Amino acid sequence: MVILGLLLMLGGALVVLAGLFTADGTAQFLGTDVSAAAVFFFGVAAGVAVLWGFSIMKFGTKRSIQHRRDAKKLNELSRKLDRVESERADDDTDTREQHRGEHSL
Repeated sequence: MVILGLLLMLGGALVVLAGLFTADGTAQFLGTDVSAAAVFFFGVAAGVAVLWGFSIMKFGTKRSIQHRRDAKKLNELSRKLDRVESERADDDTDTREQHRGEHSL
């Protein structure tokens, strides 16, 4: 995987260099005449923006999923704690009533 990643990065760098040094002429971009190299840089910037947006979206999705899992686990633990506290309160009430009954005899 590391070798494949390095090969892809090297190939991308070669394409960027080829685009920079072989580009000539002009083109129109948003009604303005720009050089071919500028159009190339706009393309690179657009690609970087798309990849950056994808990375941010991926990070946000992972974070959101983890937050939901944590909230679900916290709610489950809270319900268990409420149930245990309720049972303990019921047991305490029963114990006090039994204790009062023993003293009244």
